[in-house]
Amino acid sequence: MGRILAIDYGTKRVGVAETDELQIIASPLDTIHSSKIVAFILDYAARCSLEIVVIGEPKTLKNEETDSSKVINEFAVHLGRKLPHVIIERVDERFTSRMAKQAIAMSGVGKKKRQSKELVDAVSAAIILQSYLQQKK
Repeated sequence: MGRILAIDYGTKRVGVAETDELQIIASPLDTIHSSKIVAFILDYAARCSLEIVVIGEPKTLKNEETDSSKVINEFAVHLGRKLPHVIIERVDERFTSRMAKQAIAMSGVGKKKRQSKELVDAVSAAIILQSYLQQKK
């Protein structure tokens, strides 16, 4: 079994989370500048057995595409061309940032760390990944 990466894609920052080798646990990994995310994923795939990349798909409350959907769709297509042997999946990411902020606040970290957008993005990616793992069961 290979690992699964989850991506919370933003135009400035991209939150990244990963599973363990057994695809059981989702953990925040890092936050990468959006211009470097493809290189980061290619490097990750070269170092680890990567089976699936899960990309958060932003939707409105009416389940329609958002303004950022086009950019994320283009990213997903580009990544699929770079990694043809890796499955690219899409998962609804509605409310993940809010859930990430709540999870961070409940974790007891200091106020300054709770306000870190990088941490929120990485935890959001972990929530996207955990949601994917639960759907897969």
